[in-house]
Amino acid sequence: MSPLAQAMIINGAVLLAVLEADLGPHRKIGAFRILRPLLTAGVLVPLFIKDLTTRGTGLALEIALTAVGLLCGAAAASLTRVYRSPRTGRPVSRAGFGYAALWTVVTGARALFSYGSAHWFGPQLAAWMTTHQVTSDALTDALLLMALSMMLTRTLSLAARAHTAHEQVPAA
Repeated sequence: MSPLAQAMIINGAVLLAVLEADLGPHRKIGAFRILRPLLTAGVLVPLFIKDLTTRGTGLALEIALTAVGLLCGAAAASLTRVYRSPRTGRPVSRAGFGYAALWTVVTGARALFSYGSAHWFGPQLAAWMTTHQVTSDALTDALLLMALSMMLTRTLSLAARAHTAHEQVPAA
């Protein structure tokens, strides 16, 4: 499978899984909702991430995009309200348009970059990668680490906030 196809599959899988789980009011936060993204990451990492780069610009790129993923995941978490259901007393969440827009824009940007690297600016990207000694595996891994770190940050934040949630009615 080509790196472009791999990137598109992961981008689509992460976007669909997150939006399906989180969009809407009063979404239960249970073990399955927390474990599913962790299991997804556990499956995707060995399947798609090659040998991580351990030096140079490739390592810097992997670290930088992982950090971007962490920041985007924190932004997504901030757009999710977590509270205890007045009916059941169990943790629930509410995410709306802003949350969906953030995930869609970030995922779309990653997909657009992947597509562009194969069809629009491949020679320029190849020249940059050669100059800075970045392998295609390092670039692919960096993009995947960004997606996974965003998803895991959102998940761990959701789990922590569910654990400490107070009973309240969410703002509309």
